[in-house]
Amino acid sequence: LAFGGFGNAPYAQKTTTDKWNGTNWTVVNPMNLGRLYAGGTGQSNTAALVFGGDGGATGTTNKTEKWNGTNWTEVNVMNTTRVHISGAGTSTSALAFGGGPGIPVPLKASTESWNGTNWTTVNSLGTARYGMGGSGLNNTSALAFGGTQDPPQLGLTESWNGSNWTAVGDLSTPRFDPGSGGNSPAT
Repeated sequence: LAFGGFGNAPYAQKTTTDKWNGTNWTVVNPMNLGRLYAGGTGQSNTAALVFGGDGGATGTTNKTEKWNGTNWTEVNVMNTTRVHISGAGTSTSALAFGGGPGIPVPLKASTESWNGTNWTTVNSLGTARYGMGGSGLNNTSALAFGGTQDPPQLGLTESWNGSNWTAVGDLSTPRFDPGSGGNSPAT
């Protein structure tokens, strides 16, 4: 799925959702809240989660929406409102980490775990930053990599074991807002 973002005129946060079928993109039902700089994760084009971000006129948000393959439904909100947030996992077991209540400062190191119903605040990243790449299968195994403290761009990588973040080998090239995919530990 591709969802949200900031499009061409009129310049506004988008609610648009596009679904990939292996060959083509098709516009499907939109999100309830248009947003950019949101976190998102999911295991397929039939199950996803979007959280946080900039909702335009509504400002930075902590709202969460869950995709069931047909529609987005608002579910329980995150504990910390933020933008440029990163995520990993699935629509039933996810992590949200980093970001900020507004860019460029103050930065957040906070992490929240999603159990399919609620967000729970858990141990924070070792280094506060935003615009990281994130990958992982669930809320017990993930990687956070790259990002920025505006400046500098960072190559830092941290691994989540279900309880704590641990610094591991850095990216070869520091970068901000990297694309990401795969699972931890073999991302």
